[in-house]
Amino acid sequence: MILVDEAGGASHNDSIRGIKYGANGKLFVSAGDDKLVKVWSTESWRCIATVCSEKRVSAVAISNDGLHVCFADKFGVVWVVDLPGVDETQAPLNKKAVPLLAHYCSIITSLEFSPDGHFIVSADRDFKIRVTVFPKKPLDGAHEVQSFCLGHTEFVSCLAFICTPDSPQGILVSGGGDSTVRMWDIISGSLLDTCAVGAKAQFESDTTEGNCSTVTDICTIPACTLIAVAIQSLRGIMLLSCDLSSRTLSVMKVVSIIGENFVPTSLGSSISGGLLWMVTGASKLRGSDVSSLSRVKVISGFEKSSPDASEQEPAVLVDSEIPGGAKLLEKLQGSISVDEKVFLAAADAVKTAMCNLLIKKQYSDEKREFRKRTRNDRKSKH
Repeated sequence: MILVDEAGGASHNDSIRGIKYGANGKLFVSAGDDKLVKVWSTESWRCIATVCSEKRVSAVAISNDGLHVCFADKFGVVWVVDLPGVDETQAPLNKKAVPLLAHYCSIITSLEFSPDGHFIVSADRDFKIRVTVFPKKPLDGAHEVQSFCLGHTEFVSCLAFICTPDSPQGILVSGGGDSTVRMWDIISGSLLDTCAVGAKAQFESDTTEGNCSTVTDICTIPACTLIAVAIQSLRGIMLLSCDLSSRTLSVMKVVSIIGENFVPTSLGSSISGGLLWMVTGASKLRGSDVSSLSRVKVISGFEKSSPDASEQEPAVLVDSEIPGGAKLLEKLQGSISVDEKVFLAAADAVKTAMCNLLIKKQYSDEKREFRKRTRNDRKSKH
């Protein structure tokens, strides 16, 4: 699906690094390397607010009440912008963001609000997860750190929450470049359990490459204790079972995509319907006649009536069984079928994109001084 600002505002013209729905599904935010953060109404898919960032954006989040959008840049700063009074019948607003918190020059890779909305959690390239109390007046900054969740031995790539009746703040799960999924108590910052997924993923993918078991995304399944995990080398997803009583994680099964070189880069679950949506996508494809790729797959079988993980029987739907069918797929993907060569080019593009995001560029002394002199945030503001 291509989102165009029909009100005359600037549309995205570079790689999009972050997308997020609001808690009630009425707002959607997108941001990326073009330094634009755009807020959309999902009822009309009309842009209702645009924010210009001084740096490239690496992660986004929407507060649970829908009143604030937060985004992180590649210099480790989390910014916040308020949305009260935004009306989609009015002209789109050009909003100004203010700094909320910072990770001291470490690239922030993921942002999430806790289920109760009291905390904002940020993860970074330097193995850290920070839990910050989200203030009542966010535009004044967030100054109270609740905890740090320390234990990953490589960059943290993604965050998600498990909702439980006895923990309104939720239980945090994280994935990273160390090929693990970890579970945390965000109040104390203590590590509850670690599940090593790399060896299982490499066995299932039968790969001979080096370290290609980075966890690229995780998604909790509503109304059951399953966690879907996307892994860089895995053609499909890995399902983890979470035992809430003992606070432990275990590998339940791997759901493979047969017949396609489909490696998911993003996961999302539907609140109703028991479906897990998977997307693989990349832009700037080398050695291909196609400039970009989007491919959607859906796994069914996550029923609310069966909260026990062992009773779930997930299955990959064929394209004709996906809700919306061929018409939806054509709108989301641009075409119904995708050539295998394009899949291979997309896999290489994803690896390159991850390197560009997480590896700090090295510059000569002369170029470093030039960049310092021309930094936007050093320029005088009137």
